Amino acid sequence: MSTLWIRNVKLYDPAGGMDGVPGGILLKDGKILAAGDDKALQKWTAGETGWESIDGAGLCAAPGLVDMHVHLRDPGFTQKEDIESGCRAAAAGGVTSLLCMPNTKPVLDTPEIIRYVLEKGEKASCRVYVAAAITKGLADGEALCDMESLQKAGAAAFSNDGRPVVDSKKMAQAMMRAAAMGVPVVSHCEDLYLSKGGLMHEGSVSRELGVPGVPRAAEECCTAREIALAAAYDVPVHICHVSTKNSAAMIREARARGVKVTGETAPHYFALTHEELRGRDADKRMSPPLREEEDRLAMIEALRDGTLQAIATDHAPHTPEEKASFASAPNGSIGMETSLAASITYLVKPGYLRLLDVIRLMSLSPAQILHLPQGTGTLSAGAPGDVVLFDPDAVWTVDPEKLHGKSRNAVFKGKTLTGRVKMTFCRGELVYRDEE
Repeated sequence: MSTLWIRNVKLYDPAGGMDGVPGGILLKDGKILAAGDDKALQKWTAGETGWESIDGAGLCAAPGLVDMHVHLRDPGFTQKEDIESGCRAAAAGGVTSLLCMPNTKPVLDTPEIIRYVLEKGEKASCRVYVAAAITKGLADGEALCDMESLQKAGAAAFSNDGRPVVDSKKMAQAMMRAAAMGVPVVSHCEDLYLSKGGLMHEGSVSRELGVPGVPRAAEECCTAREIALAAAYDVPVHICHVSTKNSAAMIREARARGVKVTGETAPHYFALTHEELRGRDADKRMSPPLREEEDRLAMIEALRDGTLQAIATDHAPHTPEEKASFASAPNGSIGMETSLAASITYLVKPGYLRLLDVIRLMSLSPAQILHLPQGTGTLSAGAPGDVVLFDPDAVWTVDPEKLHGKSRNAVFKGKTLTGRVKMTFCRGELVYRDEE
């Protein structure tokens, strides 16, 4: 399928200002040749042979989604997920580029491990980018990694993910070194002393269940520190999976005074609350935890007013055996296959955001934060041939057994969502087709 004409669709491209414009897309040699009116595109194909055609009647076409927070579990935990299976799940969710986190075994802290992931990613159905570790082994007592060597090996970002850098001086040094290389630092903000032992959000539900809780302060203390470091040293930082109203308020205020801070939230934080935990379902336990209704609404407002620039999933696969016990299960849920549908269901349908806004938050904006190759997250001529076709009105119920990764710990399981990915193209090739 080296030459393909996707026609008769509605085009959504934040970079090009196309907001449901009727037309089509030409893909050739792994790139976008052109996008726009089908009659104009027909002139491009006239006189050339070998063009295949797909009629996308009733479907929307957008740049492939960019998920900037994913756990692929490879190497070391491939019983949960591996690069190939994780990228299958990505493709089924319309994700064509992802940033994988470093908490693997071994940790992604050497050039050799970075190259291993990137080489496996070259053969997968999604473009794989790597967030390398900030400290060796993700241990706070260890020295900073050789960040320059990791960047030369292909690291697209730096993060200690679920093991935040406790030493503020080391974090400041890491942020300055990364800034000098033009590589983002993405920070999982959690004070591990405050969150220790907590299984869910500290609030009315945790108290009713008699379950240890995680206070908002566990996230907010670390968020405040990262903002302070970014302001003091005039360097950028990206805050992962924002979940509390106060974290959003701090980021909003900091951005207003020129601090180089960006942030993301995940679909479960603007869709669900700690009320979901009443059934003691470990699949709905993650870090940070589902919060309260006022926090959920604050995430929506932060996406609406530009405080947060991206929607990411924190896709975190675990085996059914690990998730069997509410009290001892590891944190995390999977979400790449449901992220677009959840965003349409909980943001677009209620009228909080336009569909074009959601596409921007899930494609162009994360690509810009990560400094991905030019054209990523757009339908512009010469851009990567990464496209998602979806039906914005399709209604479906999430069945974990029908998902495409190895794990089944889906936070939206059993939920009825609107919007379904029908086809995904990566590098100009069809990598997913919905058979239902």
